[in-house]
Amino acid sequence: MTRADIQSGALRGDAFRELLLSVPLVERDGWVDALLGFDAPPPDSADLPRGAVPYLPCGVDEILAMVAEVPLRRDDTFVDLGSGMGRVAILAHLLSGARAQGVEVQEPLVHLARARCAELALPRVSFVHANAADTDLDGSVFFLYAPFNGEMLSAVLRRIEEVARRRPIVVCTVDLELHGVPWLRARTTGNVSLTLYDSCVRGVPVR
Repeated sequence: MTRADIQSGALRGDAFRELLLSVPLVERDGWVDALLGFDAPPPDSADLPRGAVPYLPCGVDEILAMVAEVPLRRDDTFVDLGSGMGRVAILAHLLSGARAQGVEVQEPLVHLARARCAELALPRVSFVHANAADTDLDGSVFFLYAPFNGEMLSAVLRRIEEVARRRPIVVCTVDLELHGVPWLRARTTGNVSLTLYDSCVRGVPVR
């Protein structure tokens, strides 16, 4: 009945968070994938851009921590860069109500993510097939689970900085530290893998 509760809109927010936390940590990722209908991902594309990292889903525990500590709100627009099959964007929306968008360079993963949203009846979650370094971005909270490195990461950060010069944002990273980025100020979090960064741009208020 739980998937039906998601499809009907009955299972959201704190109730969904409590349900996730009731599942033992070692079982939580697999339980969530079964609940949301995620199968094993297809092989990575052979033509990944230089600097793009092969697909690896982010852990549910890090997503829970991110939503709580940002904190992610219903009026936010959440953007997952390197969104894979959609686990982060879907959970972020279910836990907070925020509009969520994923940006993913591997087209087969985008199709799978869109199919999950259609099956779960989640119109406020969408996915774009694009290279995050080459596309215009917009949102209030950005999430990166180490999806890029090198010059591609630098290019993506320049895209995010364009947004930060218009509005206050939060950049969330898992297993990725952004050293020497002058317009970002790091926060400590309760999760060792998660770092939150507030934008600090002259003339733009802090979130």
